[in-house]
Amino acid sequence: MQALLFDNELRFTDIELPERKPGEALIRVLLAGICNTDLEITRGYMDFTGVPGHEFVGVVEECDTPSLVGKRVVGEINAGCGDCELCDSGDPRHCWDRTVLGIFGRNGAFAEYLTLPETNLHIVHENIPDTAAVFTEPLAAALQIFEDPLCGVSQDTPLAIIGDGKLGLLVVQAALARGYSPALFGKSPHKLNLADSWRIQTYIKLDECIDIFSIVIECSGKPSGLKDAMDIVEPKGIIILKSTYAADEELDLSRIVIDELSLIGSRCGRFPPALEMLEKNKIDTNSLITAVYPLSEGPEAFRRAGERDSLKILLNIANKPIYLT
Repeated sequence: MQALLFDNELRFTDIELPERKPGEALIRVLLAGICNTDLEITRGYMDFTGVPGHEFVGVVEECDTPSLVGKRVVGEINAGCGDCELCDSGDPRHCWDRTVLGIFGRNGAFAEYLTLPETNLHIVHENIPDTAAVFTEPLAAALQIFEDPLCGVSQDTPLAIIGDGKLGLLVVQAALARGYSPALFGKSPHKLNLADSWRIQTYIKLDECIDIFSIVIECSGKPSGLKDAMDIVEPKGIIILKSTYAADEELDLSRIVIDELSLIGSRCGRFPPALEMLEKNKIDTNSLITAVYPLSEGPEAFRRAGERDSLKILLNIANKPIYLT
């Protein structure tokens, strides 16, 4: 099959079809999205080699459950061992022996086919187009903030989001959908104009804002994002970290002690709430799509995804016609 393979460099090549293990499904990938984690993998994040990519929508070709064959699906990216206490409790996201699609120990979605456990799969409602379904994984990660660490926090709580990239703008929409009125800090006038259309307060410089916030969600994708978050959060406030990156940066953490800040990491989320929002058309995904490339132009797609003005870059792996409305 054809795939994007990363091994010190990213290249379009032919590789073996993945072997489907018992309990897994072989999925023909239709569409996949490039996220910041994928870009960081090419910079050394997780020391990953293989096929990257974890945001996808596809069709089940083979599996142990006949009723799943032919279904259009998305998949949760963490594949647990199936035997430990965490897996037994229904949370393979933190299984010590997990593999992670396109990130750790398992080839990912930038290929014609991938495999995942059947238990990871969610059927996509017919009302959701592929171009929206491919956002299920990052939208689930955005919604997780409000399902878990902020569960029960008043919607009137002053809340800020740092980072106007594809994840940051999804977090903005998730916050709005949950009844919050966030402020957004970013660096791109084009991206902030999009957020302005959603009628929220935006800032291009931290010192433009005289307010401080009880909760700051850091989505910048850069090590400097935590320092920026500490600059605008109130004493005893909460900082939620969403960024993953390969770079190291020295940081004075004494302010976390002095200001008694709570620092919370937030990674993956559950898919059903995200699919429900996409089915009800509550999330504007089309405005987040910058360009669509064929898989054969994957290296160029990665280059474009790394440009400052870019939002979501999609790989049309099945070469089906793409319609954005």
